[in-house]
Amino acid sequence: MPLENGNISIHTENILPIIKKWLYSEKDIFVRELVSNSNDAISKLKKLVSIGEAQIGEEEKYIIKVIVNKDDKTIKFIDNGIGMTGEEVRKYINQIAFSGAVDFLEKYKDKADEGNQIIGHFGLGFYSAFMVSEKVQIDTLTYQKDEKAVRWTSTGGTEYEMDDSDRTERGTTVTLYLSEDSLEFLEYFKMRGVLEKYCSFLPFEVYLEDAAKKEEPKEKKEKVEEEKTDDGEEAKKDEPKPLNDTHPMWLKNPKDCTEEEYKEFYTKVFHDFNEPLFWIHLNMDYPFNLKGILFFPKLKHEFETNEGQIKLYYNQVFVADNIKEVIPEFLMLLKGVIDCPDLPLNVSRSFLQNDGYVAKISTHITKKVADKLTSIFESERESYNKYWDDINPFVKYGCIREAKFFEKAKDIVIFKTTNGDYVTLKDYLERNKEKHENKVFYVSDEKQQSQYVKIFKEHDMEAVILTAMIDNHFMQFLEMKENNIKFTRIDSDLSDNLKESGDTETDKSYAEELEKLFKNALANDKLKVQVEALKATSVPGMILLSEYSRRMQEMSRMYGGGMDMRSMFPEEQTLVLNRSNHLIKALVKLKDAADKKADTDMICRHIYDLAMMSHKQLEPDAMTGFIERSNQLLARLADIEIEG
Repeated sequence: MPLENGNISIHTENILPIIKKWLYSEKDIFVRELVSNSNDAISKLKKLVSIGEAQIGEEEKYIIKVIVNKDDKTIKFIDNGIGMTGEEVRKYINQIAFSGAVDFLEKYKDKADEGNQIIGHFGLGFYSAFMVSEKVQIDTLTYQKDEKAVRWTSTGGTEYEMDDSDRTERGTTVTLYLSEDSLEFLEYFKMRGVLEKYCSFLPFEVYLEDAAKKEEPKEKKEKVEEEKTDDGEEAKKDEPKPLNDTHPMWLKNPKDCTEEEYKEFYTKVFHDFNEPLFWIHLNMDYPFNLKGILFFPKLKHEFETNEGQIKLYYNQVFVADNIKEVIPEFLMLLKGVIDCPDLPLNVSRSFLQNDGYVAKISTHITKKVADKLTSIFESERESYNKYWDDINPFVKYGCIREAKFFEKAKDIVIFKTTNGDYVTLKDYLERNKEKHENKVFYVSDEKQQSQYVKIFKEHDMEAVILTAMIDNHFMQFLEMKENNIKFTRIDSDLSDNLKESGDTETDKSYAEELEKLFKNALANDKLKVQVEALKATSVPGMILLSEYSRRMQEMSRMYGGGMDMRSMFPEEQTLVLNRSNHLIKALVKLKDAADKKADTDMICRHIYDLAMMSHKQLEPDAMTGFIERSNQLLARLADIEIEG
């Protein structure tokens, strides 16, 4: 066939169903879009007034009104903004995706105040009305003199009607005649919830009315009139209040905000009545416009760390929660609001286009958070230490996930020690270098590992306390990042500082005797036995666990999907016997007595069980044996006392 060139034909009968079904991710988004359009209309008028191209009454307030009416199944969106002429309706409503906002900004770009942004970008927001409507009607009157009001009506197909409207006041009313599957939006409290979700901080006042609400009885009205004071104070009380805060806190200068105001704002936005620990107020105009507040919440327990919420706004209009392109992943653990009018949103204003600009915003937010934490660390160290139990999962996760954050925050990562103070890794290594070089001893359960902690304290040694779920990952992360650093749990290895010096052939022979004695008593040839002369003479025996195998077991339990991984990563135990202990010395002598073998075996098993109990709970059978054996030993002791 011959070569053919042409243009692809696109028809509105094909586009509208796509807009209706696929353009927006949430059905209630039509409220945001139509209220945003009203906001744009008022913003445009305000700019024209500011440059002298339009006039309004001195007492006139800019407002947006939403009216739900169950009787006629309609929702009205009313504004007193710029309005439209018949020609503008044809241009901006009948031509899909011809944005009035873009056209307006282009016309007035030299006179426009950069601080007053127009929300709309794509001209598609209006068509979200057809997601919930059988018919949509626009009544609009322009600010321009000698122009007539216009009415535009469409049922969502390719046809529309335009005629004169009976509207007499400047502005626009969009009336939605709801379809049967969308009548839920006629409920007053449903609509209130949607407006509060998207429009709580819109720059112009938003009011909600219920047209079906019955009028107050005449007698009640007269009584109210009688109670009014001369200065009209009572009348002010009865005035309806807007649903939104037109001057949200993030737009204010941080210097003008009090601590109490921050806390009130946090409670209001996140419905969390636990006070935040502290906050970061983002306020910048260059190289991009970004404002916001990030709150560090106080956690009830560590599992709350996945319940953060960062609300993203675009010129004070809510876009979405936790948009990962803008908010670094680790900041999702926080709660906060960020308003960035420079975001490159897609046509539905719900998701970001892939843009290098977004990466710069994300990097800047990361830097600001790291700078704030560093500032608190350096100037309010005592407060920082108090915050640490709550913020450490967040800081550690941030270090693991964001290389730039780690570079800025690595020197402010602190560890609580068994002595009760807080130190950086550098400080810990410096003050313990003579006792255990580059090893970082740590405790994961102070109660269970209390015997080991006690021994450390008795010999003026310390370990750091790492009890968070993320600590296993964080230790391995630091071991990779920091040269020659090795984290060792307090029950995994013995510091040389805990041992007596000296190792002779006599000691070696003594150790072999003890090893054989315990293996026979416990009937376990594979038992690893290590004999040491410990400075802590009161301890007969203790268990050491391989750091590597234990970590592997813990990781497999966390990510093994419920599989038992003990066969793949068996627990490697070593029984350490303290030859400086009186009981251990007595055992060697006792074993040579022919009639004392049963007693020797019982004592060996008891020493082993006591050592095991120092780091974990005994298995049921072992615990039963331990209790029975304890009763036997107590009975013998009682007999000796009676005979004596």
